[in-house]
Amino acid sequence: MGLPSATILTDRLELRPLVPEDADKMASVLGDERLHDFTGGQPLSPEQLRARYERLAGGWSPDGAEQWCNWIVRVRPGGDAVGFAQATVTGDGSAATVAWVVGVPWQGRGYAAEAAAAVVGWLAGTGVRTIEAHIHPDHHASGRVAARAGLEPSAELVDGEVVWRRPTPA
Repeated sequence: MGLPSATILTDRLELRPLVPEDADKMASVLGDERLHDFTGGQPLSPEQLRARYERLAGGWSPDGAEQWCNWIVRVRPGGDAVGFAQATVTGDGSAATVAWVVGVPWQGRGYAAEAAAAVVGWLAGTGVRTIEAHIHPDHHASGRVAARAGLEPSAELVDGEVVWRRPTPA
């Protein structure tokens, strides 16, 4: 069944579920190579991004083991796209891994922290109990975002990244 598709609103942002048509605008938002300093890879062309968004918009991994929740982050009201947020949720809905990216021109304004906190809050509100993010140990800005979203660093590493988790509610 899975989690419902939802638009998430914050004081300054609208997180709208991703659609393939977002690719053209997002290619320019995500086109700066500095966004890949900690994650590797390189910016995708509009065509490559559209193909990726077509897969993601389906909402589920091919084997049905994961639900993919992806949002385009826009400044309100009716503003420009500034980045994206995502949650990969286990098929049974008990756990999620979150991530976020804000384009270089919009960094330093608190948008990533606001979007990440909104996603973590939305997931918790839908009953997801375990929420985590994997962050490169040298990516201090993402660590600050995770902390503002209510996540805490653990001693666990996955693929060289620190696992940050939301404390499990009692």
